[in-house]
Amino acid sequence: MNRRSFVKNNVLTATALGMGTGLWARSSGTTAAADKPFNLDYAPHDGMFANSAGKDFLDQIKYMYERGFRSIEDNGMTSRTPEMQTKIGEALAKLGMHMGVFVLPKGGNGANTLATKKQEHIDIFLDGCRKSVETAKRCGGKLTTVVPGDFDRRLPLDIQTANVVEALRKGAAILEPHGIVMVLEPLSDTPDLFLRTSAQTYAICKAVNSPSCKILYDIYHMQKNEGNLITNMGLAWEEIGYVQIGDNPGRKEPTTGEINYKNVFKWLHEKGYKGILGMEHGISQPGKAGEDRLIAAYRESDAFM
Repeated sequence: MNRRSFVKNNVLTATALGMGTGLWARSSGTTAAADKPFNLDYAPHDGMFANSAGKDFLDQIKYMYERGFRSIEDNGMTSRTPEMQTKIGEALAKLGMHMGVFVLPKGGNGANTLATKKQEHIDIFLDGCRKSVETAKRCGGKLTTVVPGDFDRRLPLDIQTANVVEALRKGAAILEPHGIVMVLEPLSDTPDLFLRTSAQTYAICKAVNSPSCKILYDIYHMQKNEGNLITNMGLAWEEIGYVQIGDNPGRKEPTTGEINYKNVFKWLHEKGYKGILGMEHGISQPGKAGEDRLIAAYRESDAFM
């Protein structure tokens, strides 16, 4: 699955739902209190507020700031021109906002796999690390998403794990001098993917043994793969470097599925989490009304104090 296409398609093709709820009613106001910063650092992405702020990502970033958000994430940052990367970095710096994750070039899903120890795949990964250093300098980012690829079912699992660890150590050696962290993301998209659980990813991070190799805990994927979210986050806590959001089922904003995000956010706050929470999900309603409801859902879920 192409991660950028997923998010874009979910935003553009969201189906209409009824709006006669208390949540919607609370979203229609524009008081100063509604625009205060959130208790946690939620990060929208490009296109999430295109109906409210226009298609220009820089205008969207300003709108995000006005609505209380203090970070963004942009999976496709490395595919943008260097000039645009610089403009985004400058806009964030001017507003006092932060850059969340961008996906390591050629580092997504089954595009290449590190489990086989094939040199061509390792070279692709390491080249992506080098390119990420340059991208990070321009946009001000310090986090890049890495997915080690698919299983190689011809090899014993422990051998595959050792191959992945060895490759990641080489990547960390490139990133660490620049203070850049690759966050490894276990996914639920397909059972062919090598990384599937937080415990597996925790063990790999411990083996890599670098501050530049941590866990990206995507709550949507982990609800599907392992559940017991708060307990499992607690077990892997010292290796979690980034969190992403999406309700299940549907991968839309909080309050649209089964996850009690208010409790999850409260737990993260009580743990002292100061990092970014990427809003890697679609929107349940179309148009500006859907974007207003999105903000209202985050206001409701963020009201845990």
